[in-house]
Amino acid sequence: MQTVGTPLLWGAFVVVILVMLVLDLCLQGRRSQRGMTFKQAAIWSLVWVLLSLAFSAALWGYLRMHAGAEVASAQTLSFLTGYLLEKALAVDNVFVWLMLFSYFAVPPALQQRVLVYGVLGAIILRTAMIFAGSWLVSEFSWVLYLFGALLVITGIKMALPGGSDHSSPSDKPLIRWLRRRLRVTDTLEGERFFVYRQGVRYTTPLFLALIMVELSDVIFAVDSIPAIFAVTTDPFIVLTSNLFAILGLRAMYFMLSGIAKRFSLLKYGLAVILVFIGIKMLLLDLWHIPTALSLLVIAGVLLVTLAINHWKNRRTEQNFQ
Repeated sequence: MQTVGTPLLWGAFVVVILVMLVLDLCLQGRRSQRGMTFKQAAIWSLVWVLLSLAFSAALWGYLRMHAGAEVASAQTLSFLTGYLLEKALAVDNVFVWLMLFSYFAVPPALQQRVLVYGVLGAIILRTAMIFAGSWLVSEFSWVLYLFGALLVITGIKMALPGGSDHSSPSDKPLIRWLRRRLRVTDTLEGERFFVYRQGVRYTTPLFLALIMVELSDVIFAVDSIPAIFAVTTDPFIVLTSNLFAILGLRAMYFMLSGIAKRFSLLKYGLAVILVFIGIKMLLLDLWHIPTALSLLVIAGVLLVTLAINHWKNRRTEQNFQ
């Protein structure tokens, strides 16, 4: 697998991630008993965005010094495109988390606990999936066409009525299966995942919520990881852009949780993006769509979708006045 990642770059990335995990997940994640406020979530979201931009600037400077300005610009642009793409697709994941926490009646303070473990699990799972995907692409280049077809199909399904799987969690076969196989308490038991009653271990609904959060990330990774491979197949760029986007997910969740209903049209924008990326992968041997153009398309579709959504919300509010 060819990569621009040198031992120094990998080491710097690992150090940055570990330091921010300690600060964000361990310290801020346990500080509030009421959950993260909108202001706190917005500040942490901004911190993660600025950190990602700082990393991209440092990446550009390092590659310019060791590989030349052309390579540095190309790889940095790939990082930013992959980061924006993952951030956009992660919004759909936030909607699913909202329904899961509502179904299991998990209060905001305990939502933080679940998401701390959820993010840590996502880092491990995404890393394994990305390296596996990089190996597949390097050994079997035709896999990119399968990824492209998958993204086109997923995008079309998302745009159809009921395309985004936001159905009630009670309809999920896995939840019904888990409730039949495990001794589950009727109510939450504080922040505990397991409790003992008369020497018998019981699972709490909080642990079921954690399982579903982890599963939802795996499902969404099946879409988002192939999408980033359309931007670049370099495992260092794919992994860094993906993980930087994931690490800001918890803050983004608490920032959007109160206003999620105002983004009802976003799934259509995401559908367009997935179809575009899928077509880009299918046309690899016929026409290479520049990364800069991909970044413009992704950003443009998101901005247009949000603008239309804002206009629609204002019309709806005016009609109710």
